[in-house]
Amino acid sequence: MAPTIVTNPDIQRVEGLVAQHAGPFRSLTDQMHRVIVGQEDLLHGLLLGLLCNGHILIEGVPGLAKTTAVSCLAAGIHTRFQRIQFTPDLLPADLIGTLVYRPADGEFVVKKGPIFTNIILADEINRAPAKVQSALLEAMQERQVTIGTETFPMSEPFLVLATQNPIEQEGTYPLPEAQVDRFMLKIVVEYPSRAQEREILDRMGRTNARHTITPVMEPAAIAAAREVVDQIYMDDRLKDYVVDIVIATRDPGHHRVPISGLVQYGASPRATISLTLAAKANAFLDGRGYVLPQDVKDVAFPVLRHRITTTYEAEAEEKTSDDIVQAVLDHVPVP
Repeated sequence: MAPTIVTNPDIQRVEGLVAQHAGPFRSLTDQMHRVIVGQEDLLHGLLLGLLCNGHILIEGVPGLAKTTAVSCLAAGIHTRFQRIQFTPDLLPADLIGTLVYRPADGEFVVKKGPIFTNIILADEINRAPAKVQSALLEAMQERQVTIGTETFPMSEPFLVLATQNPIEQEGTYPLPEAQVDRFMLKIVVEYPSRAQEREILDRMGRTNARHTITPVMEPAAIAAAREVVDQIYMDDRLKDYVVDIVIATRDPGHHRVPISGLVQYGASPRATISLTLAAKANAFLDGRGYVLPQDVKDVAFPVLRHRITTTYEAEAEEKTSDDIVQAVLDHVPVP
């Protein structure tokens, strides 16, 4: 399939646009690597979310540079950034804002909350109770916030990057399923390798370990790159492949995937859209104007892992949602 695609004149035109607009993203990656050691999957996922206009959930134990990575991403872009520390006593009004009475005027006025920015770091989102987590829903999905009787659109770009500790850690709350599905990607951050940890020590093992991030990207560059991502070619067979993967999480018997009894709920149609967009963005970052099956496989785990609910039987067999995704990829025929 690849040789046919490459010789397509329209694909060549798109590849020219990719080469033209991918530069700022490479520069942004270089800037983030001035601070972050390793964590390639995390940084790559942040760029995917930026390109696809999709929110990201980042999970990992404390100390793995989750917050630092998001701060570096925001620092590399000429845009507004707000960090919100989620705590058990946080109220929805602390997030979206509220109506404030002015005695001098005798009327209520809107006081906007910190959600009115471009990039939001929702730090330790699972430390707050469900009512606060749910306050993000309208902003994340509808890209607007209602305060009283007034509705305010969010500025572009608008991206929620939330971090959380694993739910089995003390003092955390599982995110509502409705909110989890609004996150385009869930990135699991692992411990660094020994060599990477040694490099972290060399960089940060001093009392004034600070690294400056230079802004290298304008919001206009993000909007232009998203238009290019929309033009990236995806063969009909690959579209069918994406649909088959998602349906296999709900109906494993169709492709004889050996996960019967392990999945309570499969991925939603939102996963089909996210998988397609993320595959296109992955091709963009790889400098191509067309999608390969490997692009779909590369983004399958962060797109699907949080959208699959496993059964008690799966827990008894120590099977995770990642195991389900791997089984689906192993058994759904590749075009």
